[in-house]
Amino acid sequence: MTSTWAAEAGKRLIKIAVPNKGALSEAAAQMLHEAGYAQRTDSKELVLLDEANGVEFFYLRPRDIALYVGEGTLDVGITGRDMLLDSGASAVEQLSLGFGGSRFRFAAPAGSDLELEKLDGLRLATSYPGLVGAYLAQRGISVRLIRLDGAVETAIRLGVADVIADVVETGTTLRQAGLELFGDPILQSEAIMITRTGVEPPRGFDQFVRRLNGVLVARNYVMMDYDVSDDHVADACAITPGLESPTVSPLARQGWHAVRAMVPRKQAQQIMDDLWAVGARAILVTDIAACRI
Repeated sequence: MTSTWAAEAGKRLIKIAVPNKGALSEAAAQMLHEAGYAQRTDSKELVLLDEANGVEFFYLRPRDIALYVGEGTLDVGITGRDMLLDSGASAVEQLSLGFGGSRFRFAAPAGSDLELEKLDGLRLATSYPGLVGAYLAQRGISVRLIRLDGAVETAIRLGVADVIADVVETGTTLRQAGLELFGDPILQSEAIMITRTGVEPPRGFDQFVRRLNGVLVARNYVMMDYDVSDDHVADACAITPGLESPTVSPLARQGWHAVRAMVPRKQAQQIMDDLWAVGARAILVTDIAACRI
């Protein structure tokens, strides 16, 4: 049965592009699943209709997603920030999704003592010529760009290039190839949600964004409950201000209150220590399955 939402939207399905493989694929599908959307069970499926939620998913190469969205063929896409900027597509980032993080860096043979200003006239190999070319052009640096689809770190050893620009996670692969990083990061990339530039997103898009934001909050925050005496309520609430304000309720025990607040997941252990130090007791932490903020 079609949902009330889909009926109100005139049965206009939002067309959403999702990475079909690679580092972003599984994480994107998991996020959409947590947001309440159906996802494919067979990796060979290219299209999935989720009529109950008013969306249709298209599973595409991550590098192509920005192009489809930029041309207006699809309404929304999930891809990497690096791929969006490299594509030159008429698409814009709407929301960072908190996964698929990576850095984009320059690298050269160890001991070469290269700097950004010394790149003029050199051969530079990369899988992202659009991104790197724009970065260097903004700084008045001209190089000969050599596009490679993979194994960029071998380009110097094979004599194809003098320097490379590539995605870096730990840097281990580059060091094994006898290379070292130099210069500032070209880009801090991660998975993002994109739409077409200058075009009003379709009806129902706001709901899609709220759902994804709900997943991000649920992943990054936990609910913390504790008891504290009246004398120390103010000190405890200063430690756990919550997103808006903590909930403070009187306990049956005279002179004590129960407090509930959302706190950053990564800081939860330290916050519990701080609460204990000001006299809070019965401190509990629970996961948040879903939310709307």
